[in-house]
Amino acid sequence: MNPVQILPFVLIIGVMLLMTRSAKNRQRQATQMRDQMASGSGVRTIGGMYAVVKEVHEDTVLLELADGVHAHFAKNAIAAVLDQAEYDRIVHGIEPAPELEAQGADDSEDAKPGEAVDLSKSAGEAATADAPETDGTDKK
Repeated sequence: MNPVQILPFVLIIGVMLLMTRSAKNRQRQATQMRDQMASGSGVRTIGGMYAVVKEVHEDTVLLELADGVHAHFAKNAIAAVLDQAEYDRIVHGIEPAPELEAQGADDSEDAKPGEAVDLSKSAGEAATADAPETDGTDKK
């Protein structure tokens, strides 16, 4: 056989080996993540449900979906184990405390809380670009 005829088969086999290797790595990482689950951990299921782990068994986990509402799930149904700050941010809407800047105050000191700040143009450009011409016509 000609080496040019064999090359497509070699490439196909190589791509298949790379795909199975990456799939095995993802599966190994998912297994490690599920093994790190402990009672009190926040999790997200593959269905998108957020819950707290109450008990971890060999193949299943007992999740608390709401106060007093428990359900058994297969370990394979856990898509992600979340750290406490991420779980609180998503489920309870609790934002983590902002870190103070080491350099001091930033440039938006003159903006009042809740007031929109125009970041697209500087203040001088915005005033001149939106102002009508002196003859009463607008540039737009």
